[in-house]
Amino acid sequence: MAQMIYPYLLYHSCEDALEWLSRAFGFEEDLRYTGEAGHVNHAEMHLGDAHIFMGNPGATVGLYVYVDDVDAHYERAKAAGASLREELTDQEYGDRRYTAMDPEGHLWYFATQMKQVEPEEWGATVA
Repeated sequence: MAQMIYPYLLYHSCEDALEWLSRAFGFEEDLRYTGEAGHVNHAEMHLGDAHIFMGNPGATVGLYVYVDDVDAHYERAKAAGASLREELTDQEYGDRRYTAMDPEGHLWYFATQMKQVEPEEWGATVA
């Protein structure tokens, strides 16, 4: 798997951001996941071949990075004293992921896709 980095933009209202980015910049919605609280927890959009992930606040931006071996990557980050925000866990959407914060407060999500899970299987809707 090629390593890939996706900007992960965090908004107070992901729903409003989806509409605005579409109207203002021409992004097209690919996926929307509405959590139990009734608001969008995760969404994905694209503009041509460029993709972004979106969610709700925690910071204003994070970076979602796919790596070949997230377990080894996690051990390396942990050994270097990285500030871990979420431990390495399997996600319902098929990724194995952990979250770290860099010294300036940016969130980094490192993951390996372990299996392909259709969005409908974990409650997302596909545009």
